[in-house]
Amino acid sequence: MKQAILEKIGDRSAVIGVIGLGYVGLPLIVEFCRKGFKGIGFEVDGSKAEAINNGESYIVDVPAEHVAESVAKGLLTATTDFSRLTECDVIIICVPTPLRKTKDPDMSYIIAAGEEIRKFMRSGQLVILESTTYPGTTDEVLQPMLEEEGFALDKDFLLAFSPERVDPGNPQFQTHNIPKVVGGVSKDSTEVAAELYGQIVNEVHAVSSARVAEACKLWENTFRAINIGMANEMAKLCNTLGIDTWEVVRAAATKPFGFMPFFPGPGIGGHCIPLDPHYLSWKARQHGFDSQFISLAEQINSSMPAYVVKLVSTALNDVRKAVNGSRILILGVAYKKDIDDMRESPALSIIDLLRSRGAEISYHDPFVEEVTFDHAYTIGAGDPLYNQELTDDLVKASDCVIICTEHSGIDYKRVCELAPLIVDTRNALNEDTRNGSNAKIVRL
Repeated sequence: MKQAILEKIGDRSAVIGVIGLGYVGLPLIVEFCRKGFKGIGFEVDGSKAEAINNGESYIVDVPAEHVAESVAKGLLTATTDFSRLTECDVIIICVPTPLRKTKDPDMSYIIAAGEEIRKFMRSGQLVILESTTYPGTTDEVLQPMLEEEGFALDKDFLLAFSPERVDPGNPQFQTHNIPKVVGGVSKDSTEVAAELYGQIVNEVHAVSSARVAEACKLWENTFRAINIGMANEMAKLCNTLGIDTWEVVRAAATKPFGFMPFFPGPGIGGHCIPLDPHYLSWKARQHGFDSQFISLAEQINSSMPAYVVKLVSTALNDVRKAVNGSRILILGVAYKKDIDDMRESPALSIIDLLRSRGAEISYHDPFVEEVTFDHAYTIGAGDPLYNQELTDDLVKASDCVIICTEHSGIDYKRVCELAPLIVDTRNALNEDTRNGSNAKIVRL
């Protein structure tokens, strides 16, 4: 079986199935198709499958022409029919792994994907999990599910984990030039999965087990969460001492060794950094280990939206205005610049906290047409908001402008000329932009 799959990978006759066509799955399957593999994308959202089959892309990092080209060549198709998993030689799981309200891992999407695979599984398939999860998921959750129908590892199927390393909106690093870590539940699984990814990425790093690969991903993002937490705490300290936070970071970054710059902000967003440390600390608790660094970083990072609201409140108070009744314009609501991803965006918490204090909120974001609020954001009104054109009148009519996301397409110099008060949480306003401005500017 191992040799048969390797031969199919080598001559690119292997059919690649990807479950979940979001920020991870769509770029991945398109990359395989562009290298000559036939790909079948599996989605529960019929509108996404239809868009792909029409040659359209809904992911900013995947050009529509790449999708259209793969579809036109007959290499890419998307479906909601999971019975077609039988056609696949390789099945890659790229589904969400959210947290429950209790901050425990929600395995429901992985389990649902595993159930579909188990239902339509045949002998001779390689199954790979890419969804970020706690160490042990691949062999503790997926492997028993796949063996329920009498299939045996290394005899009937291979199983591995390879963590996704997607950075939405990053033009420098995309699927093909980001090193891929691969760890199998067995030696054969590692070898075949590494060979597969070697067809589409420049570098593959094989590790000894799926658990090592799972822990690797969590370590990467926990490292970032902890260091961002330190940067956020330093920002609060610098503000207390009357020191320019950003100047301190720039100065420290001149050290050519032993320092890596991390930057403060209004909070952390996206699917990885706010969630992944909880997966690691949850697994640690199962073994009686208290991960104090992770918990402390989470407390600091989750406190940043409230800290931004405090800065806004103080700044308004300095000009004899209250938050209640003030017209506040939010610039940028996506979790990072130049993308449309709203997952875990700190802007949601900032908006909700301000609305709960009686502020009138509007926003401008060239990438996000509508902002909705679920059960997690119900302190304030909870009503949806819609993108506003960034007109001179909108800026001038605002009592305060908050820069939550520093999208590159916004004319910040014009904002500085028109706005009476600006709270900049992203260092979007450089010295040249601020020069000549009559606005009161508060920086994180």
